[in-house]
Amino acid sequence: MTITEIPNIELIEHLSSLPPDGREVFLLHDGQIRLTAIGASTLINRMRANHGLGLLETYVLGQAYLAAGLLASTVKENDRVQLNIECGGPIGGVYTEAWANGAVRGYLKHNPIPLEKPLESLDLDELYGPGFLTVTKILEGRKQPFSGQVMMQYGDLARDLAHYFRQSEQTPTLIILSVHFDQRGNVDGSGAIFIQALPGCDEGTLGRVEDLSAALPSLGGAIAEGESVKHFVEAHYAPFGVQYLQHQALNFHCPCSRAQYETYLTQLDEAEQQDILTHGPFPLELVCLNCNTHYHFTQDELKALFERGE
Repeated sequence: MTITEIPNIELIEHLSSLPPDGREVFLLHDGQIRLTAIGASTLINRMRANHGLGLLETYVLGQAYLAAGLLASTVKENDRVQLNIECGGPIGGVYTEAWANGAVRGYLKHNPIPLEKPLESLDLDELYGPGFLTVTKILEGRKQPFSGQVMMQYGDLARDLAHYFRQSEQTPTLIILSVHFDQRGNVDGSGAIFIQALPGCDEGTLGRVEDLSAALPSLGGAIAEGESVKHFVEAHYAPFGVQYLQHQALNFHCPCSRAQYETYLTQLDEAEQQDILTHGPFPLELVCLNCNTHYHFTQDELKALFERGE
């Protein structure tokens, strides 16, 4: 994976002044509710730089990255979670993947997102259109992944993901995804909250937590002002007896490599290899969708590679 530098020096300085990205896990109300919160301002900006995203594209894919970062808190060790949206609107689809260790990657199907007219708001319902949301857990040691799917009901990723947990896992869930932009269109703060009722949680307690959450100030805005996610949660959810559990770093990372693409090329059949050598174009360019890293191979490099493969 190649990291594209964030092009704005002032933004880099601002991000360096913020608390590091990370995932924080808490229990509320004597263990009746689990709350996971993430700060991901640098992650979202690195995602934007690597994929070369505009404001709308950053908002859409940024929400999906935040959601994936939250979902990864439901697995452990080398396990990972995939979030896939297939939809009929201009967005076309979104794919993200996150590991328990905090690595997140993914891409938009359409970049840029084709628009027939200028946006009047960041309401994404029409841009998603009809579609399906699929969550897949790939667990180490398991032969088959666990996958669940729901039809999108709201065209709002936070609400549709909460709907998924209610339908597929029968777990009352609340999700907040916050990507905050400054007046120049830079993401100056970004974070998310994931609240789930645990066995034994009474509806009254969950309702009060939901009411409090609906009245929260912008999490992304608070992070942009320098507040840590941990402090935000402990301050605002104090009436529910916050118990802090653990921290996990979070970052934009893709395990792709030139060696992986070399292996892919050597596994092509002889006719395909010969067609590449004959028609090119050169250098041959292969692109990782998940991180937009470009790998280039000259004709001589390909000849040597195919000969070694034989």
